[in-house]
Amino acid sequence: MTATAATTTTRREPDGAPSIANWFSDGWITTRRNLIKIKRVPDILVFTTLQPIMFVLLFTYVYAGVIDIPGSTYTEFIMAGIFAQTVVFGSTYSGSAMAQDLKDGIIDRFRTLPMSPSAVLIGRTNGDLLINAISMTVMMITGFVVGWRIRSSFFEAFAAVALLLLFAYALSWVLAYVGMSVRSPEVINNVSFLILFPLTFISNAFVPSDTLPAPLQFVAEINPVSALVQAARNLFGNTPPGTPEPEVWTLQNPELTVLIGIAVMLVIFVPLAVRKFDKVSTR
Repeated sequence: MTATAATTTTRREPDGAPSIANWFSDGWITTRRNLIKIKRVPDILVFTTLQPIMFVLLFTYVYAGVIDIPGSTYTEFIMAGIFAQTVVFGSTYSGSAMAQDLKDGIIDRFRTLPMSPSAVLIGRTNGDLLINAISMTVMMITGFVVGWRIRSSFFEAFAAVALLLLFAYALSWVLAYVGMSVRSPEVINNVSFLILFPLTFISNAFVPSDTLPAPLQFVAEINPVSALVQAARNLFGNTPPGTPEPEVWTLQNPELTVLIGIAVMLVIFVPLAVRKFDKVSTR
């Protein structure tokens, strides 16, 4: 009986080709679990889509009349910033959801199943990637309604959306690690807000960085969110004509900067999150 229990609770450690198949299967099952949760708790999707609509309408109708963008409109200038802000804040759900699952003991239940330890994290981040994709779709439709237009080709616009979603996906691994470190949904929400709020607002997302005071301008120029916003503007064709050439390398090469940032976050935090998952769930 003891041997049977041990066999039941021991995780699968496949090798060779079967391990890859099992890894994809485990990841898909946990992803499907999170998608079903969205269906059963529609409030998640409702508030996820209402927030970007609110930001688009707020910034385009409240601030468009007082912020002048030479050679363009504030609506076209601001949309890339709203895209970046929404997907960055959308990645925080990975952290709060992991903290909630740990608090409810769901992670310990997963550990009794013969599954890959990274499958839960893969399912979590994949589910949030879908939520961010839905948010992006809603924002783009709302943007078209208020006057935003894509001035580039289809492939460049597709690259902009892909870059935004990939950045959010990589950031969700960071937040998942943080969520397992604090183990409280309330704490992770406060921590993520304190980190991500200044990252998005001390940037070029809502105003040109050269209009900021010198110390804040320096922060905005090295801010990774600024590179993300600049890359989105370039790829959507929303960079105002006659805009001065940025003086820092990160904004001169924003697409490459974002890709490097995505790679760094994934290389560092995917193994850290998997290791943290094993550690916290054995307490």
